[in-house]
Amino acid sequence: MRHFCICISISISLLFPLLIPPTNSTFLMIKQHSDDTLVNSTCKQCADISTIFDYNFCITSLQTDPLSHHLNLPGLAVLAMELAYENATSTVKTIEKMIGSKEFDPFATECLRDCLELYANSVSKIVMAIGAFLKEQFGAATVFLSVVVEETMSCEAEFRQKKGEATPLVKENYDLFELSIIGLCIINLVSLYPS
Repeated sequence: MRHFCICISISISLLFPLLIPPTNSTFLMIKQHSDDTLVNSTCKQCADISTIFDYNFCITSLQTDPLSHHLNLPGLAVLAMELAYENATSTVKTIEKMIGSKEFDPFATECLRDCLELYANSVSKIVMAIGAFLKEQFGAATVFLSVVVEETMSCEAEFRQKKGEATPLVKENYDLFELSIIGLCIINLVSLYPS
């Protein structure tokens, strides 16, 4: 399992730069003026159409990157997916440390191993979603990110199979779930208003 995850991380890190569009691309245009209007209006619009969308999480997450104030809508979609990618890769490392710590009972350790596989798969799906999005294949990007959403819920459900079992990945699962939901919503908005 560890070998499998390391291979995925290495191959993704090598392929990731290839997904960046050429600098003359108008699809990911940089806005001329610096303001929070697009981030705020995008997060609000998404929150208005979904009860599971966390407006405050959206604002906080997108504004962590200074470039967010200068991006257009497609740029915000890529930013959301990049944040999801960073979260998933960081969580893979966290889970590997948890498993290696030997602090968990056999049930929890098996759950962590399953979550490790789910997160490793999520990393590759996010990369595929970004690649599809940059080719303006919005349907495919949506499918890939939807898999990530399902995998965060599957990881959470692993621990709930045993009554009273604490889930050590609650924050990680929630963060990846919401980042993926943000990406899905913005992809949908971009597909409705193509450049």
